[in-house]
Amino acid sequence: MQALWSDRRRFTTWRRLWLALAESQQALGLAITDEQLDAIRSHLDDLDIDAAAAYEREFRHDVMAHVHTLGDAAPAARPIIHLGATSQFCNCNTELLQLRDGLQMIAAKVASLVSSLGTFAEQWKSLPVLGFTHYQPAQPTTVGKRATVWAQDFALLLEELEFRTDRLRFRGVKGTTGTQASFLALFEGDDEKVEQLDRMVTEKMEWPVDRRFSVTGQTYPRVLDAQILSTLAALGAVAHRFATDLRLLANRREMEEPFETNQIGSSAMAYKRNPMRCERACALARFVMNLPGNALQTASVQWFERTLDDSANRRLVLPEAFLAMDGTLDILLNIAGGLVVHEPIVTANLNAELPFMATENLLMAAVRAGGDRQALHELIRTHSMDAAASVKSGGPNDLLERLSGEPAFAGIDLQAVLEPALYVGRAPAQVEDFIRDVVQPVRARYGVSSPETVELRV
Repeated sequence: MQALWSDRRRFTTWRRLWLALAESQQALGLAITDEQLDAIRSHLDDLDIDAAAAYEREFRHDVMAHVHTLGDAAPAARPIIHLGATSQFCNCNTELLQLRDGLQMIAAKVASLVSSLGTFAEQWKSLPVLGFTHYQPAQPTTVGKRATVWAQDFALLLEELEFRTDRLRFRGVKGTTGTQASFLALFEGDDEKVEQLDRMVTEKMEWPVDRRFSVTGQTYPRVLDAQILSTLAALGAVAHRFATDLRLLANRREMEEPFETNQIGSSAMAYKRNPMRCERACALARFVMNLPGNALQTASVQWFERTLDDSANRRLVLPEAFLAMDGTLDILLNIAGGLVVHEPIVTANLNAELPFMATENLLMAAVRAGGDRQALHELIRTHSMDAAASVKSGGPNDLLERLSGEPAFAGIDLQAVLEPALYVGRAPAQVEDFIRDVVQPVRARYGVSSPETVELRV
């Protein structure tokens, strides 16, 4: 990702665009020689960054600095470099290529994360765990089923990333204000040749010709940036949710991110096992989540054919969004590949609340034995409140003991209802369905065969 958004990638892509433009112009009849094309081809990658920087200090114009730098390296081609083009021929088309490749890199890592969470879910599909709504104890689920909920979020965003990549359009050859006037002049008013030029350059840059913008101003529509950043921000939100859930579970001592043998949790408190990976993922994800508003503001002030107050802003926002999300996903892949489940704690925490979870089953059993549903409900409610008060005072959860003394529950096997597997519904089967319907297709699409191991430098 760093290489994708580097100056080197940017400037070498400019040279490839100039070559594609010149080759297409020659094929359509302009007086461009093979020698000139060969001169550009032989200098696609030998950038003289220092020379370009010197030109830029003189011209205060980055594209013209590189036109002159390439002209110095390939003097035969100097007269035809950037012929008929505006700076946004270089900038916009390069950025679209970077956006496409960046989205594909992000999508591949999200696919790996879905696969890793799927592997984890399959392993723990049947281990009952206390569920939560409103962050209050609720009906049990399983550790594996909970992991599928995280994976489902990422699978949804993978679909969104694929959609954004598929719908991305190339700017192509549109001219200074998008009218293609300069190219029409070069081809002496031949509309068809200008259209062919646009198609040929698009093809040479390995972009489907049916995925071009029909019209633009000077730049590609800046609202596209907002769309892409909104997708990355949504991915940031589900990453934040996953990492936050793990931080909460670490506090409950039920699950933890990897913690290495010599890892130090705190410089002061030697016993600490802080979830620093998850915390870092949340920090980066939050940064990405806040970027779409910036891009929307930029899109909203592109006066008429364009204004230049987008450029400096976007040179920060676009690379940093992709770099931050790429780093977030590396952290999450590292976590997902080494998740730790403390099964005894999971079971103990569930058992502490299970009598409350069992009350509905107890109610139904007592009704079947001839009891009055409303009277039984009030009886259970009263004893549940008293048992909850006992727990909050540091005592045991004695709900079943309280109910065992009530004649209405005589003959009801109170202990039989404490089997956790009775309360997880179809959770194990749902995990299997999810693996088959969601995870396996993702693995097949991206060639993911095993959980990816990512080493963190932290």
